Amino acid sequence: MTDDERAIRAVVDTWMSASQAGDTATVMTLMADDVVFMVPGAEPFGKAAFAAASAGQQQAHIEGRSDIRELQVLGDWAFLRNYLEVSMTPEGATQLVRRAGYTLTILRKEPDGRWLLARDANLMSVIE
Repeated sequence: MTDDERAIRAVVDTWMSASQAGDTATVMTLMADDVVFMVPGAEPFGKAAFAAASAGQQQAHIEGRSDIRELQVLGDWAFLRNYLEVSMTPEGATQLVRRAGYTLTILRKEPDGRWLLARDANLMSVIE
């Protein structure tokens, strides 16, 4: 495994652990300013919309698991195909919501050497 592959896996691990801890500030540092997210049934959105949506989930209890199925580094760009399982109990709710599915993520290596999320297509759906 190359240093870049290790660094990208660390980004995914940090994203997952920060999300589970409700640490949106850390998650925000892992994405480029021009990031674009794509999810089913919605228009693509960027960093500001992600931050706003995350603010509404600060008190939610989140657990999750990531399984990177493919990771390719191509110079200062990389992509990964990841299978995610996430369970969340929204604030004030008693019912657990489970989602699972694949993501296709593009990362960009910044001049300072950090890998940041640049594009993300999230195909997770609710599971019973």
